[in-house]
Amino acid sequence: MKEKVLNLYLVIEKGSITEFRAASYEFEGTDDEKINFLTSRSAEDFQSAYRFDPPISKNDKLMTYNQFSKLEKSGKQFQLFEEIFQSFDVPVSPLVCLTPVVDGIVKSNVP
Repeated sequence: MKEKVLNLYLVIEKGSITEFRAASYEFEGTDDEKINFLTSRSAEDFQSAYRFDPPISKNDKLMTYNQFSKLEKSGKQFQLFEEIFQSFDVPVSPLVCLTPVVDGIVKSNVP
């Protein structure tokens, strides 16, 4: 059965998250096959991925990567992607590949 899967991008400039990006696919296969597919497409998808606003604090400040990392350690980072999940109409626990883009360089896991 095909499942909607996402390539998500965390765009970081000078330590702050300046935008999110996302690309969506309908893919059939095992979870490992889906992750391998997304990872193989991560560098290529970045330029054409849809852009989303970054998280902003109550003081109109951008979230730093260190703040994001703290959320990640507690497993709450995906709350920041709710707008993206709704935009792509994905299931409650979507399969995603999260790729950081640091100062313009896509940090893909592909060798």
